[in-house]
Amino acid sequence: MVRLELSSKSVKSVAADAVVLGAVRSPGTGRSAPVLLGVDDLPRATRSALSQALADLGADGAAGAVHLLPRVAGVAAPLVAVVGLGEQPADAEALRRAAGAAVRALAGRRRVALALPAGDAAAAGALAEGAALGAYAFTRYKAADRAPVEQVVLLVDKPRDKAVRAALERARALGAAVAVARDLVNTAPGDLAPADLADAAQELARGTSVQVRVLTEAELADGGYGGILGVGQGSSRPPRLVVVEHAPKGAKAHLALVGKGITFDSGGLSLKPPAGMETMKSDMSGAAAVLAAVRAVADLDLPVRVTGWLAVAENMPSGTAIRPSDVLTMHGGTTVEVLNTDAEGRLVMADALVAATAEQPDRVVDVATLTGAQVVALGNRVSAVMANDDAFRDDVLAAAERAGEQFWPMPLPEELRPSLDSQVADLANIGDRAGGMLVAGLFLREFVGRRADGSPVPWAHLDVAGPAFLTSEPHGYTHRGGTGVAVRTLVALAEDLAR
Repeated sequence: MVRLELSSKSVKSVAADAVVLGAVRSPGTGRSAPVLLGVDDLPRATRSALSQALADLGADGAAGAVHLLPRVAGVAAPLVAVVGLGEQPADAEALRRAAGAAVRALAGRRRVALALPAGDAAAAGALAEGAALGAYAFTRYKAADRAPVEQVVLLVDKPRDKAVRAALERARALGAAVAVARDLVNTAPGDLAPADLADAAQELARGTSVQVRVLTEAELADGGYGGILGVGQGSSRPPRLVVVEHAPKGAKAHLALVGKGITFDSGGLSLKPPAGMETMKSDMSGAAAVLAAVRAVADLDLPVRVTGWLAVAENMPSGTAIRPSDVLTMHGGTTVEVLNTDAEGRLVMADALVAATAEQPDRVVDVATLTGAQVVALGNRVSAVMANDDAFRDDVLAAAERAGEQFWPMPLPEELRPSLDSQVADLANIGDRAGGMLVAGLFLREFVGRRADGSPVPWAHLDVAGPAFLTSEPHGYTHRGGTGVAVRTLVALAEDLAR
């Protein structure tokens, strides 16, 4: 994990292997060279040389573009990196992405100084967070081509300011949590059976306030968790339900989080094509996000109770696998006719939602790589939000916007609900193909419990199927492979409830 520090050192004299400057587009002047930021204490000749070098390179301040300039006279560091911030002024997410892009581009250097605009604690926190997210590499199976940056020094005016230091600590916690989620998602499925994910949760909780409870196959059977058991019965590696909880004394609000934890999804007997399985180690991204978020909430010592439910199974074809037309009895008694064994995520999530809402939390959010229809609708960078409560959906969207994660509101059309009716059971696990993402949300809604007054527990469903795993070129602070999507949004939501 990268070390984050604060310093009031000058850009020209700070000891580092590289120093990062920002650049924004020139406003309506016709000039190709961008406007440099954070260079007021550099000699005029140095500023002119930097501007000329950027013009020669064709740099225009485009967001995320990084240009490396070696041996700049007037700067002690042997390398200057100039990262584009886009239009001025740059918002918090632009700062996160710029810091992440620069730190990612500087992999192989040990110590990097960020001289990007940090005018207040919020900006400093965004820069630190972006740097922490950018300084990542998954090295379990092979060494990184270039080791990630080990140390980032954030140059600020007041490094002892309490708000700035608090923002740095928050960035550390979020960076560490996202790294945990990324590592779990990137782990080969042969090395991450359901029991392994449960072990990882226990290891992550060791020495913290987080309590962990693991329901084994026998305990799932005793509790009537037919969805988790049904999906997992085709695998030689049995399923688990993992409950992780941060419950500080005096907490007045309770947030429940439910994560889909399919450690590998072959589709079961409704087998996926080979290409469709290549990234299916990422089908436990929701569970990874929930686990990491609970750890971050504990690290930040937020005065809110947060309970995470990880519904963990491996979906495999075998002589013991569930068959299309089998009927499963979910936790709580609802029966479901399985028409497609590749619509398995909603089955394990149904069990966990019933259990989570039985505790009467104030809010419940589920996170799942649930449908290919989400990718068709919103692509690979924007996740979907559906909810049974418009106000809560707006709260989730607001938290996501502050966190810098892209989510979009989607409806739950009542006219699609009858397509889930079954002739032999209470529900079928698939309905209309058109609007498949919305149909999946409607299915999950059936398993959200009610309060004592009969009203449903406010619930939001996050479908992160596209953004959970990046197969194209890295961008900003996002690396190839597991992205850790939703971790920061869940933490921001917990912070809101704590307030």
